[in-house]
Amino acid sequence: MRRPRIVVGSPFELLLLACSFALAAYAGVRLLADDWFGVALWLVGAALLHDLVLLPLYAVADRLVVRGLGAAGRREWAMYVRVPAALSCLLLLVWFPLISGVGRVDRRYRSATGLSPDGFLGRWLLITAVLFGGSALLLALRVRRATKVRPSADH
Repeated sequence: MRRPRIVVGSPFELLLLACSFALAAYAGVRLLADDWFGVALWLVGAALLHDLVLLPLYAVADRLVVRGLGAAGRREWAMYVRVPAALSCLLLLVWFPLISGVGRVDRRYRSATGLSPDGFLGRWLLITAVLFGGSALLLALRVRRATKVRPSADH
């Protein structure tokens, strides 16, 4: 009886994997050198916030979108809402301190970059509108192409 062979990957993939582990270990050592307790607390807090608050919220929002589109008979359109919403929420999550205008972050941003933190909310809203507009345009083009290909009912 032959044993199944374990596919590991090419030597180049193994080298890349080893380099990524080395880089992650270096970053971890540098990050944990100054305030290891604060970093560990932040990581645990972020994991709990994601798993206990954010995951149920966006799961419910996704179910509502799928159910609403399913009621309209267009369940396959859900990805045209999911993708721009996910990208917009990711941008909001990353830039939330500057978008919300928290005072201490504003001062730190200004001192670190020399730039004004004003306008992040407007830019985020503009990017969100462009994402949803591009998704709607793509959906309209696909619907138009699907209706063009279909033969007419007269034949």
